[in-house]
Amino acid sequence: MTRTEANASRALRPASGYRLAASVRPLTFSPYDPCARIVAGVFWWATRTPDGPATLALRPAAGDLVAEGYGPGAGWVVERADSVAGLRDDLTGFADLAATHPVVARLAAVHQGLRMPATGLVFPQVLRAVLEQKVTGKEAYRGYAATVRHFAEPAPGPMRLLLPPDPAAVAAAGYWVFHPFGIEQRRAETLRRAARMADRLQRCADATEATRLLRSIPGVGPWTAAEVVRVAYGDPDAVSVGDYHVPNTVAWALAGEPRGDDARMLALLEPFRGHRGRVCRLLEAAGVQAPKFGPRAPIRSFAHF
Repeated sequence: MTRTEANASRALRPASGYRLAASVRPLTFSPYDPCARIVAGVFWWATRTPDGPATLALRPAAGDLVAEGYGPGAGWVVERADSVAGLRDDLTGFADLAATHPVVARLAAVHQGLRMPATGLVFPQVLRAVLEQKVTGKEAYRGYAATVRHFAEPAPGPMRLLLPPDPAAVAAAGYWVFHPFGIEQRRAETLRRAARMADRLQRCADATEATRLLRSIPGVGPWTAAEVVRVAYGDPDAVSVGDYHVPNTVAWALAGEPRGDDARMLALLEPFRGHRGRVCRLLEAAGVQAPKFGPRAPIRSFAHF
C-alpha cells in the first residue's frame, strides 16, 4: 500500500485505557466492510461529508490518537474525529446507575475504555439499518456490500475504500435494482424513501428530532430508528425495540431469564434510563448471549426467487 499525504491532521488525547477498536466497531459492518475497516490497529472510515468525500484514519501513537483526513472533506472529518472516536461520549451519571446492578457494574469496569461514537452523518447508518431489517447478519452484510459496490465510488486516501452510496443515486434507482443483491421490494422501497429524505434527516438537530422524522418514513420502525441515532448521534439511551436477540440477552444478563420480550427488556433497563443503549452495548461487547433453543434462522437469497 502506498502512503499518500493526508490533507488534514490533528492529535487527540484519549483518557487512559481507551480502546479504539472496541469503540469504533459499530462503524464497521464485518472486517470486510468496503467503507470502513481496522487494519494493523488503524481505523479507516470513508464517508460523504457536507464538504465532499473524505476518508478518516485514526492511528494510535504513543498514547495519543492521530486523526488524518484525506479528500475534499478532510477538514470536516478531522474536526469531528474525536466524536467519531467516541471521545465526546458523555458518561455523566452512568457510574452511579451501573453500581446498582452487579452485572452492569462489572461490565462497566471491565470495558471502561469503551466509548460510543457519534458520526454526525445519518444516511450511511440508515442504509445499514434498513438492510439489517428482519434478516440474518450474513444476509444483511451481503446486501449492504453488494449495494455499496453497485454504486461504487472510490474514496480518497491510500486504503482503496468505497464511499457509501449517494442518497440521490439510491433514491433514483428502481427497487428492482436491489433485487439481485438479495434485497426484496419492501426493504428496497424503505431505503429509497429514506434516501429521498436524506437532506432533511441530516439537518435534524438531535436524536429526538431525527427519531421522529425517521419514524414518519413508511417501513422505518423503532428498531431501525434506534440503530441509526445510536451511531449518528451517539445516543446512549437508544434501545433497539423489536430486535430478535437483544430482549433475550438483557433478560438473561440482568435477571437470569433465558427469554424476554420487549416489555420485559424495557422494564429491566428502566433503572438505567439515559444510558439504556449503553448497557446493551456493554452486553454486546462482553459477548453475553442467552441460551439458544431451536434451529438457526435459514439464510435465504431473494435474488433467486
